[in-house]
Amino acid sequence: MKNKADWLLPAALLALNAIPFAASVRRLLELGTGAAVTADNARFLAAPAPTVLHLLCASTFGIVGAFQFVATVRRRRPGWHRAAGRALTAFGLLAALSGLWMTVFFPRVDGDGALLDAFRLVFGVAMAACMVLGFTAIRRRDVAGHRAWMTRGYAIGMGAGTQVVVHIPWLLLAGKPGTLARALLLGAGWAINLALAEWIIRRHGAPVARRTAVPESQRTR
Repeated sequence: MKNKADWLLPAALLALNAIPFAASVRRLLELGTGAAVTADNARFLAAPAPTVLHLLCASTFGIVGAFQFVATVRRRRPGWHRAAGRALTAFGLLAALSGLWMTVFFPRVDGDGALLDAFRLVFGVAMAACMVLGFTAIRRRDVAGHRAWMTRGYAIGMGAGTQVVVHIPWLLLAGKPGTLARALLLGAGWAINLALAEWIIRRHGAPVARRTAVPESQRTR
Protein backbone atom coordinates (compact mmCIF):
# COMPACT_ATOMS: atom_id res chain seq x y z
CA MET A 1 0.00 0.00 0.00
CA LYS A 2 2.85 2.38 0.80
CA ASN A 3 4.42 1.82 -2.61
CA LYS A 4 1.09 2.60 -4.27
CA ALA A 5 0.74 5.76 -2.20
CA ASP A 6 4.18 6.89 -3.44
CA TRP A 7 2.73 7.06 -6.95
CA LEU A 8 -0.30 9.19 -6.13
CA LEU A 9 1.52 12.53 -6.40
CA PRO A 10 3.35 11.66 -9.65
CA ALA A 11 0.08 10.41 -11.15
CA ALA A 12 -1.63 13.68 -10.23
CA LEU A 13 1.27 15.66 -11.70
CA LEU A 14 1.14 13.71 -14.96
CA ALA A 15 -2.62 14.31 -15.19
CA LEU A 16 -2.06 18.02 -14.57
CA ASN A 17 0.54 18.05 -17.32
CA ALA A 18 -1.72 16.33 -19.88
CA ILE A 19 -3.41 19.40 -21.41
CA PRO A 20 -0.23 21.54 -21.65
CA PHE A 21 1.56 18.54 -23.18
CA ALA A 22 -1.20 18.08 -25.77
CA ALA A 23 -1.04 21.82 -26.56
CA SER A 24 2.74 21.58 -26.97
CA VAL A 25 2.42 18.64 -29.37
CA ARG A 26 -0.17 20.55 -31.38
CA ARG A 27 2.09 23.61 -31.58
CA LEU A 28 5.12 21.52 -32.57
CA LEU A 29 3.13 19.82 -35.32
CA GLU A 30 1.96 23.22 -36.49
CA LEU A 31 5.54 24.47 -36.70
CA GLY A 32 6.77 21.31 -38.38
CA THR A 33 4.08 21.14 -41.07
CA GLY A 34 4.18 24.75 -42.23
CA ALA A 35 0.74 25.80 -41.00
CA ALA A 36 -0.95 28.91 -42.35
CA VAL A 37 0.03 32.10 -40.55
CA THR A 38 -2.60 33.42 -38.14
CA ALA A 39 -2.65 36.09 -35.44
CA ASP A 40 -2.23 33.30 -32.88
CA ASN A 41 0.82 31.59 -34.37
CA ALA A 42 2.59 34.36 -36.32
CA ARG A 43 5.17 35.04 -33.60
CA PHE A 44 5.98 31.35 -33.24
CA LEU A 45 6.38 30.81 -36.98
CA ALA A 46 8.57 33.90 -37.24
CA ALA A 47 11.01 32.56 -34.60
CA PRO A 48 10.46 28.81 -34.25
CA ALA A 49 13.77 27.93 -32.55
CA PRO A 50 13.04 29.37 -29.07
CA THR A 51 9.47 28.08 -29.30
CA VAL A 52 10.57 24.52 -30.08
CA LEU A 53 13.26 24.67 -27.38
CA HIS A 54 10.78 25.91 -24.80
CA LEU A 55 8.08 23.36 -25.62
CA LEU A 56 10.45 20.37 -25.71
CA CYS A 57 12.28 21.33 -22.52
CA ALA A 58 9.13 22.27 -20.58
CA SER A 59 7.33 19.06 -21.61
CA THR A 60 10.28 16.85 -20.69
CA PHE A 61 10.74 18.70 -17.42
CA GLY A 62 7.08 18.26 -16.50
CA ILE A 63 6.76 14.58 -17.43
CA VAL A 64 10.10 13.15 -16.30
CA GLY A 65 10.20 15.45 -13.29
CA ALA A 66 7.04 13.88 -11.91
CA PHE A 67 8.91 10.60 -11.33
CA GLN A 68 11.52 12.37 -9.18
CA PHE A 69 8.85 12.57 -6.47
CA VAL A 70 8.54 8.77 -6.19
CA ALA A 71 10.27 7.85 -2.93
CA THR A 72 10.71 4.18 -3.88
CA VAL A 73 12.49 5.14 -7.10
CA ARG A 74 14.84 7.46 -5.20
CA ARG A 75 15.67 4.68 -2.74
CA ARG A 76 15.97 1.75 -5.13
CA ARG A 77 17.49 3.53 -8.14
CA PRO A 78 19.55 6.40 -6.79
CA GLY A 79 21.75 6.38 -9.89
CA TRP A 80 18.74 6.97 -12.14
CA HIS A 81 17.47 9.67 -9.80
CA ARG A 82 20.80 11.52 -9.93
CA ALA A 83 21.20 11.20 -13.70
CA ALA A 84 17.62 12.29 -14.34
CA GLY A 85 18.05 15.16 -11.88
CA ARG A 86 21.08 16.51 -13.74
CA ALA A 87 19.25 16.36 -17.05
CA LEU A 88 16.11 17.92 -15.57
CA THR A 89 18.11 20.78 -14.11
CA ALA A 90 19.30 21.61 -17.64
CA PHE A 91 15.82 21.16 -19.12
CA GLY A 92 14.24 23.33 -16.44
CA LEU A 93 16.84 26.06 -16.87
CA LEU A 94 16.45 26.05 -20.66
CA ALA A 95 12.65 26.11 -20.36
CA ALA A 96 12.84 29.12 -18.06
CA LEU A 97 15.39 31.02 -20.15
CA SER A 98 13.61 30.36 -23.45
CA GLY A 99 10.34 31.47 -21.85
CA LEU A 100 12.00 34.70 -20.72
CA TRP A 101 13.37 35.25 -24.24
CA MET A 102 9.91 34.79 -25.73
CA THR A 103 8.39 37.22 -23.22
CA VAL A 104 10.94 39.93 -23.99
CA PHE A 105 11.30 39.57 -27.75
CA PHE A 106 8.01 38.18 -29.05
CA PRO A 107 5.40 40.79 -29.96
CA ARG A 108 2.57 41.04 -27.47
CA VAL A 109 -0.68 39.49 -28.73
CA ASP A 110 -4.23 40.62 -28.09
CA GLY A 111 -5.29 39.62 -24.58
CA ASP A 112 -1.81 39.87 -23.07
CA GLY A 113 -0.71 42.96 -21.20
CA ALA A 114 2.07 44.52 -19.16
CA LEU A 115 0.96 42.78 -15.95
CA LEU A 116 1.09 39.34 -17.58
CA ASP A 117 4.53 40.15 -19.00
CA ALA A 118 5.66 41.10 -15.49
CA PHE A 119 4.31 37.82 -14.07
CA ARG A 120 6.10 35.83 -16.78
CA LEU A 121 9.37 37.62 -16.12
CA VAL A 122 9.15 37.23 -12.34
CA PHE A 123 8.24 33.55 -12.40
CA GLY A 124 10.68 32.80 -15.24
CA VAL A 125 13.56 34.32 -13.31
CA ALA A 126 12.38 32.53 -10.14
CA MET A 127 12.31 29.15 -11.92
CA ALA A 128 15.81 29.65 -13.33
CA ALA A 129 17.06 30.66 -9.88
CA CYS A 130 15.48 27.56 -8.31
CA MET A 131 17.29 25.33 -10.79
CA VAL A 132 20.64 26.94 -10.02
CA LEU A 133 20.08 26.93 -6.26
CA GLY A 134 18.88 23.32 -6.32
CA PHE A 135 21.97 22.25 -8.24
CA THR A 136 24.39 24.13 -5.97
CA ALA A 137 22.64 22.73 -2.88
CA ILE A 138 23.17 19.12 -3.92
CA ARG A 139 26.79 19.87 -4.78
CA ARG A 140 27.16 20.88 -1.11
CA ARG A 141 25.36 17.63 -0.13
CA ASP A 142 22.47 19.69 1.23
CA VAL A 143 19.73 17.21 0.34
CA ALA A 144 16.96 19.11 2.13
CA GLY A 145 17.85 22.36 0.40
CA HIS A 146 18.14 20.60 -2.95
CA ARG A 147 14.69 19.05 -2.65
CA ALA A 148 13.16 22.32 -1.53
CA TRP A 149 14.54 24.38 -4.43
CA MET A 150 13.81 21.74 -7.04
CA THR A 151 10.26 21.36 -5.72
CA ARG A 152 9.74 25.11 -6.05
CA GLY A 153 11.21 25.12 -9.55
CA TYR A 154 9.04 22.21 -10.61
CA ALA A 155 5.96 23.92 -9.18
CA ILE A 156 6.62 27.00 -11.32
CA GLY A 157 7.30 24.85 -14.37
CA MET A 158 3.95 23.11 -13.88
CA GLY A 159 2.12 26.43 -13.81
CA ALA A 160 0.53 25.87 -17.23
CA GLY A 161 -1.46 22.88 -15.97
CA THR A 162 -2.89 24.73 -12.98
CA GLN A 163 -3.62 27.74 -15.17
CA VAL A 164 -5.88 25.56 -17.30
CA VAL A 165 -7.72 24.42 -14.16
CA VAL A 166 -8.28 27.94 -12.78
CA HIS A 167 -9.48 29.16 -16.18
CA ILE A 168 -12.30 26.61 -16.39
CA PRO A 169 -14.66 28.15 -13.76
CA TRP A 170 -14.10 31.63 -15.22
CA LEU A 171 -14.85 30.44 -18.76
CA LEU A 172 -18.02 28.67 -17.60
CA LEU A 173 -19.30 31.59 -15.54
CA ALA A 174 -18.04 34.69 -17.32
CA GLY A 175 -16.73 33.66 -20.73
CA LYS A 176 -13.38 34.67 -22.19
CA PRO A 177 -11.36 36.70 -19.66
CA GLY A 178 -10.20 40.20 -20.43
CA THR A 179 -6.59 41.36 -20.29
CA LEU A 180 -6.53 41.98 -16.52
CA ALA A 181 -8.51 38.86 -15.62
CA ARG A 182 -6.30 36.72 -17.87
CA ALA A 183 -3.16 38.03 -16.18
CA LEU A 184 -4.60 37.42 -12.72
CA LEU A 185 -5.77 33.90 -13.60
CA LEU A 186 -2.38 32.95 -15.00
CA GLY A 187 -0.65 34.50 -12.00
CA ALA A 188 -2.97 32.55 -9.71
CA GLY A 189 -1.87 29.30 -11.35
CA TRP A 190 1.78 29.96 -10.47
CA ALA A 191 0.88 31.22 -6.99
CA ILE A 192 -1.24 28.15 -6.20
CA ASN A 193 1.55 25.82 -7.27
CA LEU A 194 4.13 27.63 -5.17
CA ALA A 195 1.82 27.58 -2.14
CA LEU A 196 1.37 23.81 -2.53
CA ALA A 197 5.12 23.39 -2.99
CA GLU A 198 5.81 25.25 0.26
CA TRP A 199 3.27 23.06 2.05
CA ILE A 200 4.96 19.91 0.73
CA ILE A 201 8.41 21.24 1.68
CA ARG A 202 7.34 22.06 5.23
CA ARG A 203 5.50 18.77 5.65
CA HIS A 204 8.35 16.56 4.44
CA GLY A 205 11.41 18.74 4.84
CA ALA A 206 12.07 18.31 8.56
CA PRO A 207 12.74 14.54 8.46
CA VAL A 208 15.14 15.04 5.54
CA ALA A 209 16.95 17.79 7.43
CA ARG A 210 17.36 15.54 10.47
CA ARG A 211 18.66 12.61 8.44
CA THR A 212 21.19 14.69 6.54
CA ALA A 213 22.41 16.86 9.40
CA VAL A 214 26.17 16.85 9.86
CA PRO A 215 27.23 15.56 13.29
CA GLU A 216 28.58 18.35 15.48
CA SER A 217 31.89 16.50 15.87
CA GLN A 218 32.45 16.86 12.10
CA ARG A 219 31.37 20.47 11.67
CA THR A 220 34.76 21.98 12.40
CA ARG A 221 36.69 19.56 10.24
